[in-house]
Amino acid sequence: MSLLDKEIINPKPFLRWAGGKRWFVKYLTELNRIKINNYFELFVGGGSVFFNLNNYKNAFISDLNFELIESYEALRDGPENVIKILKEFKNDKIEYYNIREQKFENKFERAAQFIYLNQTSFNGIYRVNKNGNFNVPFGNRNKKDIIEEQNLLLVSKKLQNVNMVCNDFENNLEKINSGDLVFLDPPYTVAHEKNGFIQYNQKIFSLDDQYRLSEFVKKIEKKGAFYILTNAKHQAILEIYKDLESPVSLKRSSTIGGSGAKRGKEGFNEYIFSNCLNLKIND
Repeated sequence: MSLLDKEIINPKPFLRWAGGKRWFVKYLTELNRIKINNYFELFVGGGSVFFNLNNYKNAFISDLNFELIESYEALRDGPENVIKILKEFKNDKIEYYNIREQKFENKFERAAQFIYLNQTSFNGIYRVNKNGNFNVPFGNRNKKDIIEEQNLLLVSKKLQNVNMVCNDFENNLEKINSGDLVFLDPPYTVAHEKNGFIQYNQKIFSLDDQYRLSEFVKKIEKKGAFYILTNAKHQAILEIYKDLESPVSLKRSSTIGGSGAKRGKEGFNEYIFSNCLNLKIND
């Protein structure tokens, strides 16, 4: 089966996700030259790469964000239920704060709430307070159609028979074998091409976690698995992952607006570490 088979209609990611990899999809045709057994995406986020891959036997996706994984499960198990609830939500400021404060009882309601807040919040940012409550303000996207029904049905079809779990990336090691492909897109700990650290992401994925991930990649490579690892272009990242294949630097634009929107238009570079992609380095 071809990686980007024209007869297969791949769904779009159904979520906006900071650091998402929609920009990276165009490089996936490189994977046509290798035979993949099972596919693993261990920081699934918006799932851009997962939704554009087809040449594998089984797929395994995971993330530490329980609400995210539960939303994937709900769309897999009952997309009509999620869509029906979404149709009851209005895209306006009053409704937004009302939905944001509610505690829903079943996973289909919670998934609809998660998708709704993602699509209507400011920049689609996922952020919770100390009590674990989502606290991102309304995004004033009043004209946005939050019910992309046909795409959600395609998402559900893609998710059938997919193994999904909420856990730490290291917990997947035993399942990975020779010939598998592992895509790793962790939360970035350091700022792109800057010397400072992003304190918010430092709490989500620390520098120690980056070192754990570097050891994890070496372990799966010893198993004979393929890997693709994305990260910020930063000297600290080169030091942490110095035992891997030399990275390629690729330019992308920012997916987050606000005060950094000007920089986003100019774009910035990210490192791609891989033992299976043959990419050209940016000039």
